[in-house]
Amino acid sequence: MKIYFAISMVLAVSVCSLAADKPRVFVTDSKSWEISGGVGGTQDAFGGASKGGARPQTAEIIKTFGERCPSVIVNNKQEKADYVILLDHEGGKDMISHDNKVVVFNKDGDAIVSRSTRILGNAVKEACSAIATDWPKQANKATSLAPKTDASTPALASKEQQ
Repeated sequence: MKIYFAISMVLAVSVCSLAADKPRVFVTDSKSWEISGGVGGTQDAFGGASKGGARPQTAEIIKTFGERCPSVIVNNKQEKADYVILLDHEGGKDMISHDNKVVVFNKDGDAIVSRSTRILGNAVKEACSAIATDWPKQANKATSLAPKTDASTPALASKEQQ
């Protein structure tokens, strides 16, 4: 019984450490719009109509990130994210006329990729690839900025030792 408990604890710690190694991404709200209209007439009458409005696609973008980019954790708190994804998915249009624009910013606010694609999945793939390339650099930067302890510096004596 103790062996099973020990094995499950090791597996739980391994899973938690793997999750901690994944970059966290924040997907901004999509500002997509849809506009359509038409006109027509005869010699006796003429008419037209148009409609449109906001058509946010944020939930669809997050779902696609979960499916196509398992190497990241999607987070809903921007201040805790390692990367911010700005992806505008133009829904409601035919395949020829819609476009997906994606920009990925690292924690320093630097854009690491900016692209336009025809398919949402390809935009997510571009963002995921850019994050996978940049993440080791960010992790190395974080470890190099961590405070170092110097063994040659004497420790302060506690009140009991004085």
